[in-house]
Amino acid sequence: MGDYPLIEDHGLIGDLQTAALVTTHGTIDWYCSPRFDSPSIFGSLLDSEKGGHFKVAPVDKTYATKQLYMPDTAVLVTRFMTEAGAGEVVDFMPVTGSTATRHHRLVRLLRCVRGTLTFQVDIAPRFNYGRTPHKLNYTERGAVFVTDDLELTVHAVREPGDARLVPQDLGDNDMHFTLTLEAGQERGVVMETFADGPPRHIHHAEYMQLFDDTVQFWRNWLSQSRYSGRWREAVERSAVTLKLMTYAPSGALVAAPTAGLPEQLGGERNWDYRFTWIRDASFSIYALLGLGFTEEAVAFIGWLRDRVHEKAGCDGDSGPLNIMYRVDGSSDLVEETLDHWEGYAGSRPVRIGNGAADQLQLDIYGEALDSIFFAHQRGIQLDHRGWTSLRTLLDWLSDHWDQAEEGLWETRGGRQHFTYGRVMSWVAFDRALRLAAASGRPASMARWNIERDKIYEQVLARGWDPERKAFVQHYGSQVLDSSLLRMGTVGFITPDDPMWTSTLAAMDRELVNDSLVYRYNPEASPDGLSGSEGTFSLCTFIYVDALARAGRLSDARLVLEKMLTYANHLGLYSEEIDLTGRQLGNFPQAFTHLAFIDTALTLDAELNLARSSATSHRARAPESGF
Repeated sequence: MGDYPLIEDHGLIGDLQTAALVTTHGTIDWYCSPRFDSPSIFGSLLDSEKGGHFKVAPVDKTYATKQLYMPDTAVLVTRFMTEAGAGEVVDFMPVTGSTATRHHRLVRLLRCVRGTLTFQVDIAPRFNYGRTPHKLNYTERGAVFVTDDLELTVHAVREPGDARLVPQDLGDNDMHFTLTLEAGQERGVVMETFADGPPRHIHHAEYMQLFDDTVQFWRNWLSQSRYSGRWREAVERSAVTLKLMTYAPSGALVAAPTAGLPEQLGGERNWDYRFTWIRDASFSIYALLGLGFTEEAVAFIGWLRDRVHEKAGCDGDSGPLNIMYRVDGSSDLVEETLDHWEGYAGSRPVRIGNGAADQLQLDIYGEALDSIFFAHQRGIQLDHRGWTSLRTLLDWLSDHWDQAEEGLWETRGGRQHFTYGRVMSWVAFDRALRLAAASGRPASMARWNIERDKIYEQVLARGWDPERKAFVQHYGSQVLDSSLLRMGTVGFITPDDPMWTSTLAAMDRELVNDSLVYRYNPEASPDGLSGSEGTFSLCTFIYVDALARAGRLSDARLVLEKMLTYANHLGLYSEEIDLTGRQLGNFPQAFTHLAFIDTALTLDAELNLARSSATSHRARAPESGF
């Protein structure tokens, strides 16, 4: 691993337009501004030498460290303990409004809580993925890092009587200083992009106002949650994490705030996830409304409606919806590699942008329609413009569902007739028919009925392998695929159907490894990429959901409890888990946290129902004995 922290050894902070990762050793090694998908300012996560960082740590190298969130907030505390003293770094980003802005602040407060502690502070930005040089200008009250495109201002948190910070001039255009504090003393810095003026001293009272406002925002927001089930703490941490990955001006949810983190150390499966996938974001509707966060669900439905109305993909062969967009709804996601960066722990190439954006993935239409229908049932309805656009989308799908595609795993080995894509196309027509009937709006109901039934018959005839006694990844193969765990969830098949129970049993044998679940076997189903990958945390959670719906409640609960042990120390998940239990892939991953929330809601409901049934049965049981 060399100079690279474990992927799971990070916490996430953000202001609802961008975010930063903070290691358990106090280093900000990933931060892009002014948006999630902007070029990086700190990127040592992907190149320890050339990426840039903001490091705060004790000068004494023999220290222990702990990390936690302030309860019910996104304020991160990293604690250092040495024999001479103990200290903390409190990191947060004051929340921005719903208007896009270049102005963002990152606050780092240093405090000593016991004895004496000397901190070493290094601020070493590397702008535009390390491709743009900068100058450093000092003033009496702080410093400014300057490039042609961006200014990064550093203000000192300081009272008039405090000793001045004396930077060390190492001739590298970076900022270095040490700071010795005794128990009860606090100092810090506020780092600001596109500040309104020159560096200034920020008094402790102003800092405390920023801190209090940020804490209050998060606690007020989280108080909307209606969840009071068995996994409340983990569910609410996942909710906060998802909120941190939501771009407030549009309501769009990024798949992860990072790019390039590998699915296999040293491998090539290193993708940029700082965009909004139709699939992932559609799943957010279930989680958000299930927990009671209506405002966020309304915002995303509006974002999705706009994408449907644009019909951005109609000129190509990827359909009326692209599979992913930038957070503002634009679709320029040209993929390139950062050849000057070595990648996380040597995992090349480092990709920015995403070449899968124009793939044809038919399942997204089912996920979009399912989420819209789910929202409709809870009072969030489409207007006339939205319904008209939706009809156009369904008319396109009527003509195009019966073709090969790349599938939800974004394979780069050629198109196939993926069973999951067909199942979700069935969902698209099914939910559209229900919406039309419920709202009394005009629709091509006869045609949609015909297409829905055609898909159903085709999947039963071609997606089922009688030899394996299981539904398979794509027509003509015998490969299992964990995406099909959702067949029962979406209502395509009943959870007690023998065809489904035998499919689930086959997945138990082949895709499940000590409760963890693989997507599929890439050796049996080449996906156009070299190397292997870990188990997919998303797939493990939808496996729990499938077990619960199939009545295997004891199995479901045990798998979920095991899965919770793979979260990091803050309750965060990346995309995958390797054989040693380490996290792999972009971090934290929204889809995983969404699936966890949805699964927790399902399993809670099934366990409560089972308990209620058992209680009722006991109440009716005849008395025995003398």
